[in-house]
Amino acid sequence: MNPQQQILQRLGLARRAQKLVLGEEFVVAAAQKQQLALIFLASDTGTNTNKRIKNKANFYQIPLIEIFTAEQLSQAIGQARKVIGVTDAGFAKGMVSLMQ
Repeated sequence: MNPQQQILQRLGLARRAQKLVLGEEFVVAAAQKQQLALIFLASDTGTNTNKRIKNKANFYQIPLIEIFTAEQLSQAIGQARKVIGVTDAGFAKGMVSLMQ
């Protein structure tokens, strides 16, 4: 299994463990409260959403992964979403380490 598949699999595990924040508004709110360890942004997201999430991630120094499409992210968590926040530092660390 390649690293991208492993990341998506871990995303599904995090979903079942209730360690995710789903949707743009909820991710932005969680970022402002500094509750996020990692943000996934779909590579095919619209310009405004893309800019808004990137700005929040940069401002609050949250790692951002945008190598997956909205379809891949949605399939991994079983729900249609383009922006996903990971609240658990352990899950986030594991996913970021697979990126390298």
